[in-house]
Amino acid sequence: QVQLVESGGGLVQAGGSLRLSCAASGSIASINTMGWYRQAPGKQRELVASIGNDGRTNTADAVQGRFTISRDNAKNAVYLQMNSLKPEDTAVYYCKLSFVRIIRSDYWGKGTKVNVYS
Repeated sequence: QVQLVESGGGLVQAGGSLRLSCAASGSIASINTMGWYRQAPGKQRELVASIGNDGRTNTADAVQGRFTISRDNAKNAVYLQMNSLKPEDTAVYYCKLSFVRIIRSDYWGKGTKVNVYS
C-alpha cells in the first residue's frame, strides 16, 4: 500500500511564502510522477504542478513564476515552494503520486490547508 503525507500548509499574508512537502511510502514504482493539486471552496480540484522522476515539470499558468515544484527521488518526496502568494491561492493542497505497474495507479494525500489573507 502507498501512503502520502503532506505538511507545510498554514496561514500567510498575501505576498508571503510557504513550502509544502509530501513524503510517499510503500511499494512505489521507480518511474513515477508526483504532483500538487488544489481545491478551493466550491471549485473543482485543479493541477498546480507536477514533476516526473526525470525532473520534467508541468506548471499551471496561474502559478507560473511564483510556485516551484521539486523532488527528492531518494526520499520519494515532492516539494512546492510558493512565493508571492495571493488570496486566490487559498485552497486545500493535495499531493498525488502516479505510476504504471501493469495498470496505472493514482494515490492521494489527505491534503494540507493554505489560507492567504490580504
